[in-house]
Amino acid sequence: MDRKPDHPGAGHRQRLRERFLAAGLDGFLDYEVIELLLTLATPRRDCKAAAKLALKKFKTLQGVLEADPRELQEVPGIGPTNMLGIKLIKAVSDRFLAKKIIGKNVIANSRDLYTYLNGAIRDKTRECFMAIFLDSKNRVLAMDTLFEGTLTASGVYPREVIRAALQHHAAAIIFAHNHPSGEPRPSAEDVAVTRQLVFAGRVMGITVHEHLIIGENHYYSFADQGHLARMNSEFETGPAGRSPQPPK
Repeated sequence: MDRKPDHPGAGHRQRLRERFLAAGLDGFLDYEVIELLLTLATPRRDCKAAAKLALKKFKTLQGVLEADPRELQEVPGIGPTNMLGIKLIKAVSDRFLAKKIIGKNVIANSRDLYTYLNGAIRDKTRECFMAIFLDSKNRVLAMDTLFEGTLTASGVYPREVIRAALQHHAAAIIFAHNHPSGEPRPSAEDVAVTRQLVFAGRVMGITVHEHLIIGENHYYSFADQGHLARMNSEFETGPAGRSPQPPK
């Protein structure tokens, strides 16, 4: 005789797992992905309702993965034990993507860099300012989130950025931050902060290769738009042909 399911929903859970093993996540709805993650640490309870409620509360799959653990536990059916799968998969994917680009030339492999940054900071509810430190061959040495909160010229301190670069023995830096609104076009403050950082780097002999702003499924590149070339030219001549003062 066929063995009866151990609990209501066990057959559905098994079908989810078989679908994944057969074809990956193709055809899965977002709530089904969350449901599958919840089942990893929920031995006997149906997780479909909790998955749908989590998606409703946090709007997107990415929002659920990025959710604060305390807020995640406010969802009925999700507690400190069964949220393990959700937080584990996010941590593993972050480490995988970071390891994928450490030691690589991201100037020539910008797709992997964008993929990492897109997963790491795109769905943050606050602005996160990251620095990717490079050696003289443009290989990634390390990545740090240096500041969190609204990006302003007074909130990002060039000397702190340069100090971190010197600690990593970096020859060059890539900057990136997210726009929680989803629109990656730079603000006036974004441009001002970038100019300060370019000038600070030039004073210390450290090249700024890029500043990416990550939005909803797309990004804005300061390098591609010619901003960094113009800022470097300003450093050489000053806005009126004079050498500029180094930023504080």
